[in-house]
Amino acid sequence: MTLPFKLNLEPSRDKSVLRKQLQAERLSLLDRHQRAAHLQEVLMVWLISRPEKTIGAYWPIKGEFDALPALYRWAEGHEDRRIGLPVMNRETKQLTFHVWYPGCPMEEDAYGIPKPKDTEAFHPELLLVPCVGFGPGGVRLGYGGGFYDRTLAALDPLPATAGLAYSHGYVPWLEGEPHDVPLDALLTEEGVSWQRGVL
Repeated sequence: MTLPFKLNLEPSRDKSVLRKQLQAERLSLLDRHQRAAHLQEVLMVWLISRPEKTIGAYWPIKGEFDALPALYRWAEGHEDRRIGLPVMNRETKQLTFHVWYPGCPMEEDAYGIPKPKDTEAFHPELLLVPCVGFGPGGVRLGYGGGFYDRTLAALDPLPATAGLAYSHGYVPWLEGEPHDVPLDALLTEEGVSWQRGVL
């Protein structure tokens, strides 16, 4: 009998070590596909009440939750709704979002991550952000590259932001750095974990 994976070590207070621990745990979750199915449902229900018509998402890597199936269903039959994937500017290290649709031409970016090829760029009203880990009050632990923080600092108007993660990534003592932009909501396979203005 195989037991569910559990991190044997106490989560590190060193963020670079913590990132590695949480990524290893995420990749080892035996029920990751079941968790993903639940998070698809949570995201689809959450999007029903959202007013935004343009959403920036991400191409999932390293065991991240894949939001694209839920977004495709959200956009299906609505010509005014657009989904975008990030394209990194090598000079500014900021992200722009280019239209994505199933079957659209793709190419790899400098990090080997697929991105839309020659599709229109747009300003997202809502940004779905992958989380390696997360803490109270919308604090996100990413990969440490600062891409989303730089991007959010440059976007005007600022889009609404929602972090997507599996619940194992919750770190109760996690605090943001001065440059971090807190998320407006955090969704896990267990539901809406946190949302600004909602107790």
